[in-house]
Amino acid sequence: MTVDSQNDSATIGVFARLQPLLARLLQGVLTLLAVSLLIFLAARALPGDVANMILGQSATQEQLDQLRVQLGLDQPLWWQYLIWLGGILRGDWGTSLSNGQPVADLLALGVRNSATLSGVALAVMLPLSLLVGVVAAQFRDGFVDKLFLGMSMVANAVPDFVTGTVLVALFATTVLHVLPAVSFIPPGDSPFSYPDALVLPATTVIIPGVMYLARLVRVAVIDVMATEYIQTAELKGLSSGRILFRHALPNAVAPIIPAASLVAAFTVGGVVVVEYLFAYPGVGSALVDAVTNRDLPVIQANILVIASAYFIFNLIADSLAQRDEAAGQRQSKA
Repeated sequence: MTVDSQNDSATIGVFARLQPLLARLLQGVLTLLAVSLLIFLAARALPGDVANMILGQSATQEQLDQLRVQLGLDQPLWWQYLIWLGGILRGDWGTSLSNGQPVADLLALGVRNSATLSGVALAVMLPLSLLVGVVAAQFRDGFVDKLFLGMSMVANAVPDFVTGTVLVALFATTVLHVLPAVSFIPPGDSPFSYPDALVLPATTVIIPGVMYLARLVRVAVIDVMATEYIQTAELKGLSSGRILFRHALPNAVAPIIPAASLVAAFTVGGVVVVEYLFAYPGVGSALVDAVTNRDLPVIQANILVIASAYFIFNLIADSLAQRDEAAGQRQSKA
């Protein structure tokens, strides 16, 4: 085989490996375009008139018509959508209709706060899920395991706002008044400067995530512990700790990673309810306020950011799942 043939074969091999990823990226771009159109149409379908909400009920018809022209609301919907989409592609998210500030500045502040909340929740959730799942697997069918399974069923069945309300009742009222019920963070300040304001919102997100992931870890550890190579290790006299941490966990954690990416996606989407419940100044709170004020540019920007983050985490989960599937197929062939 010549050098050129080897280079061509290598190029084809690289393209074949990248083709599924490129296909998913193209599909993702088309999906986000469709989502952006739906967001735009949904924002326009909200009840009420933007010009009336800005100028008030005392405004004359001439003033309302003039403001609609200034905002471009007199243009056809398809043209308004193209102008908005073109601005986003250029990095221009528009101007808030309620306070006149650039949407990009408001969005940056909300994204930073929401990313901080989600990051803290995930940083606690992932190792805690692993610990709880391993403990439940080690005490399979025992009291600890049954208690965990019962609690996990309740935690995953209860909506986030109910979990948050219970936490407020327990830790921010007369029962144990140790944490603030409202996560007040001054504009521009870092959430890390107010750690007590992060505790209840983060815990509300952590509880269902830990219960869901820990169940997956429990099942994966139980399945791995029943395999022949683990039984062989036990027959060789290896200690339980070495078998668990050296042989069982590495094989049990692999299939959990895609699920963790999906939980991260659900966490990003779920912060809207949690932030509104605790008045936490993130993307979710900004979205609720924008809907109340019918601030169309802010509504569209916040929903698009949430949808994009959700798509990215789903893409990561899909890629990891396909990688694990391909690795399993290679092992079965070997």
